[in-house]
Amino acid sequence: MEYGTDIVRLVAAEVLADTVWQGRSLSQTLPEAQGRVPDEARARLQDLCFGSCRWWYRLHAELDKHLRKPLKAGDRVVEALLIVALYQLRHTRTPPHAVVSEAVEACRALGKPYLSGLVNGVLRSAEREGEPLPASEAIRTSHPDWLVSKLEHNWPQQWNSILDANNTRAPMTLRVNARHGSREAYLQRLEDAGIPASACAWSPYGIQLEQPCPVNRLPGFDDGDVSVQDEAAQLCTDILSPEPGHHVLDACAAPGGKTCALLEQVDNLDLVALDQDDYRLDRLRDNLDRLQLEAEVLCADAADPDHWWDGRHFDRILLDAPCSATGVIRRHPDIKLLRRETDIKPLSELQLRLLKQLWPTLAPGGRLLYATCSVFPQENQRIITRFLKDQVDALVRPLAVDWGQDTGDGRQLLPLPGGHDGFFYACLEKPASN
Repeated sequence: MEYGTDIVRLVAAEVLADTVWQGRSLSQTLPEAQGRVPDEARARLQDLCFGSCRWWYRLHAELDKHLRKPLKAGDRVVEALLIVALYQLRHTRTPPHAVVSEAVEACRALGKPYLSGLVNGVLRSAEREGEPLPASEAIRTSHPDWLVSKLEHNWPQQWNSILDANNTRAPMTLRVNARHGSREAYLQRLEDAGIPASACAWSPYGIQLEQPCPVNRLPGFDDGDVSVQDEAAQLCTDILSPEPGHHVLDACAAPGGKTCALLEQVDNLDLVALDQDDYRLDRLRDNLDRLQLEAEVLCADAADPDHWWDGRHFDRILLDAPCSATGVIRRHPDIKLLRRETDIKPLSELQLRLLKQLWPTLAPGGRLLYATCSVFPQENQRIITRFLKDQVDALVRPLAVDWGQDTGDGRQLLPLPGGHDGFFYACLEKPASN
């Protein structure tokens, strides 16, 4: 088939079908799919995939009203195509007649010509009748029921704002390489390049762009002058506060944003970057190369130190633990579709196990920073509480900061529209030997 306007919708439908029914994340499926569309169409493909995932539950509730019976399992790609088309009708400026006609053509190109009449009828009906009123808060904000209930239970004052924040587009935030110059100097370089930006409120290295832009437009990006990293993630360096010469472990390090931040901001760190995903470690190595930084990179399971630890204690440990990622849904809207409530307990047990297994590798007088991009206390302060019950040589170091909410054992950042992601930090210290 020749590349045309419908190829993007066709590919988006296939990506969405893989995400919803095959359980593959957009970070897996989208890079593969972008090679199938012209370069100038890649941003549009990403918007269709992200937007359709972001509004899936609301769009699907509307689709159900127009379908007399569910589509067969073998026709689910057409169901995904209808969701993509409804997203265009409700959330883009694409002319409705173009949405309808090109969705019909895409349906035929998918090898489903017998469903082209259904696609035409559903979309024309949706255009004519308008978007229905949502039947619940879950449908209005396009979240799974379990996630809405859990947020309401855990954050009775903020759950509505969290849901709404999850549907905003995340800003593009930069981290200035302190080795290459100051934030003020880089802000001037952005202004000279015609890229509006402002300093972040909490990170001394953070800059937020007024509008996202390709990294190749950023002055000095290829030379390592700046990196893309959310403000919340940047805060780890000042909390961990390593000193020159410290032996540091970044556990669960890939893709390396925090690894590089630590190396940029403190001279002469002896840093070990550890992760069990070798594919993601390739991205970490690429980041180190671009920024001309050095670290010992190990592919291993942080929870199994017998197979990677050489017995030399670490002065500082950063544990950015695997989590539900519910604080970064706006950046990864497929989390709404892929995450299950039943995932939370196994994740919390893994987080506790990582803490327990890494603690013996921390030197007396050392500091461990526990971090997640979750907004659930079950993965955050409750993990710290559980850990402290059994670990008599662990103390919580209070965080003397103005950002986030004090949870007793750490600080919780909630996703902020136009600002930082949702994140949790807790700092633990091991008393020095007498």
